[in-house]
Amino acid sequence: MSGNQEPLASDTELEDIELELFVRALKLRHGHDFSQYAPASLKRRVRQLSHTQHTGTITALTDRILHDPSLLPVVLEGLSVPVSEMFRDPDVFRALREQVFPVLASYPQINIWQAGCAYGQEVYSLAILLEEAGLYERTQIYATDFNEAALRHAQEGIYPAKEAQLWSRNYLEAGGSHTLADYYSARYELLKLDQRLRRNVIFANHNLVTDEVFCEAHLVLCRNVLIYFSDPLQDRTLALFRDSLVRGGFLCLGTRESLDFAPSALDFTPVDAALRIYRLGSRAAAKE
Repeated sequence: MSGNQEPLASDTELEDIELELFVRALKLRHGHDFSQYAPASLKRRVRQLSHTQHTGTITALTDRILHDPSLLPVVLEGLSVPVSEMFRDPDVFRALREQVFPVLASYPQINIWQAGCAYGQEVYSLAILLEEAGLYERTQIYATDFNEAALRHAQEGIYPAKEAQLWSRNYLEAGGSHTLADYYSARYELLKLDQRLRRNVIFANHNLVTDEVFCEAHLVLCRNVLIYFSDPLQDRTLALFRDSLVRGGFLCLGTRESLDFAPSALDFTPVDAALRIYRLGSRAAAKE
């Protein structure tokens, strides 16, 4: 090898280049920007897509996404993380029922934004607890996600019956006052949630990376989404939530997420820091 010849890129470096080109192609060709997603998590999902699509390399997957628009829904579904369960982290839902709902009850009309709603399990969990608290009739839930396939699934409200036992246990731990079976019918190894739970839910496409304020909300829930974002994108999203909330409105994040690192933290006071429930109102003002 000539002394002036540059060393060849390692396999890892080559894959990083492939990933960068994939992200650029997806943005330029289809307008979806994943450039500020956490790199390690994004790489894992793109690798999995390459495997399931039998492309062999990320470069080959990039070629397909450039020339085959029908692949876009599959790619977007693969890059999103629609994993949840009803009443996930029951202590959080109990805290919402006991600490947040009594404040929301003072409003004549309640708007709730569930951002990154995935397959809808947490949307319906919220609807059930609002129903039991006597608040659902005056509540509008806006459930958003950028994944159209996940939104369609959420609107159907149909899930595997094998989840029923776990979800029923979560429901009781969250402070449910009936039984979860009161809210669904089971058939052919599937359970279908009662349609009345969807009466005050609007499902809509919204991308936290590129879109602006979606609604004026008294409560914003975005749980286990920010962990997949880079720090700058997390702060942009938190600022979006701040600007969406009414004065004194509430923000609920995932239990693995935190406001502490972000400049936006100064705009919120903790309601329950361990459960990641906050209220809009500066920490400085709270100390006065």
